[in-house]
Amino acid sequence: MSKVRTRFAPSPTGRMHVGNLRTALYAYLIAKHEDGSFMLRIEDTDQERFVEGALDIIYRTLAKTGLVHDEGPDKDGGYGPYVQSERNAQGIYLKYAKQLIEQGDAYYCFCTKERLESLKSSVGEKEIAMYDKHCLHLSKEEIEEKLANGEPYVIRFNMPTEGTTTFQDDIYGAITVPNNELDDLILIKSDGYPTYNFANVVDDHLMGITHVVRGNEYLSSSPKYNRIYEAFGWEIPTYVHCPLITNEEHKKLSKRSGHSSYEDLVEQGFLTEAIVNYVALLGWCPEDNREIFSLEELVKVFDYHHMSKSPAVFDIQKLRWMNGEYMKAMDDDKFYEMALPYLKQVITKDLDLRKIAGMVKTRIEVLPDIADLIDFFEAVPEYDIAMYTHKKMKTNPEISLEVLEKILPVLEGTEDYSNDAMYELLCGFAKENGYKNGQILWPIRTALSGKQMTPAGATEILEILGKEESIRRIKAAIEKLS
Repeated sequence: MSKVRTRFAPSPTGRMHVGNLRTALYAYLIAKHEDGSFMLRIEDTDQERFVEGALDIIYRTLAKTGLVHDEGPDKDGGYGPYVQSERNAQGIYLKYAKQLIEQGDAYYCFCTKERLESLKSSVGEKEIAMYDKHCLHLSKEEIEEKLANGEPYVIRFNMPTEGTTTFQDDIYGAITVPNNELDDLILIKSDGYPTYNFANVVDDHLMGITHVVRGNEYLSSSPKYNRIYEAFGWEIPTYVHCPLITNEEHKKLSKRSGHSSYEDLVEQGFLTEAIVNYVALLGWCPEDNREIFSLEELVKVFDYHHMSKSPAVFDIQKLRWMNGEYMKAMDDDKFYEMALPYLKQVITKDLDLRKIAGMVKTRIEVLPDIADLIDFFEAVPEYDIAMYTHKKMKTNPEISLEVLEKILPVLEGTEDYSNDAMYELLCGFAKENGYKNGQILWPIRTALSGKQMTPAGATEILEILGKEESIRRIKAAIEKLS
């Protein structure tokens, strides 16, 4: 067998959609699993959709996700150029289109926009225009005259109208379509650029691509591709069509969802490793149903034959859970470094941010969650004194007021506010005064934080706030309860 060669061929039209990232990931994994080559090719034949800066986004996203290409515009592997507009400038596509014309498999079409509009017919809610092969019947003299007069034209592929075309997909199996449903697709547009469909076939062949990975929205186009391959006498590559990605309402994942692109997710505080891991599971499942994988582990276990035909649901809650697992497993120093900007957004006081980071590490799913967990360190929010009621702790506002008034002079009389010292002091106070530990710790934690839930207990909060701020807050709580 020949060496496996896959390609990722994005168009520079903006941020990288989750579906495009999955295509890149699967193409990378298929190649690397077989010790093959992964290529980057830029498809910029649709000049109207080109977005300034989008090329940088493609390179940056691939670099950050670890999907390192073996060859591409910046790494010549002998198959360049790797940018379709550059290939078009060399006349590559026109050369092959003219070869098809000479063979009788393609023809010049001079039909005006108005005539093409007149061919449209309604099928359900859609308007479909099947070309009627009008220009196929032009004589050689008519064609030469029109070309000499500079009339605009496209080059069309001459599809058969009878019989069927069958193609084999490694996920969906054999798919057969009637040939009368195959439109005479355009190979070269009136602006001289190739269509996406034609450029793909020519480039995939010339670049030795063995496996074509793409979304299943291209399933219906595959018979047309195969007709072009057969017209040239070229070997047809292995097709791997990925299932559709939908949102939780089972509709196509769109930009309106707010998390349709890789950069959207990073901005929302998701880790690149978690994103890559989760995207791998959108349409593929390992034999053992395991869920957490590094990229290196995915390379070892990825078998595209285990991909699903059914649409994959992008579950943001599942991604949040997975991201949380990555947070918990992260090295403490690395987590602190990543969390620091989020800590500083909330806390301006001179507090031990490293300790606060340690408190929240196992309690968050995405980095922006940090703010709601730690804002009380900056200032106690307004709260209802009903928060001092806790049935299990057998405490309420009255008991809490009594406890805080008794503990205040004890706290004022001690200097060691370390966690261990505070815990020993407060538990000793509870035992001596006939309280349960919770009846002391709950009111203090509430007074210090003004929150039902905190990332740490009373003694840890005392340690971080220190003596002066802790006593100030307890006095304020006593006043509130009074």
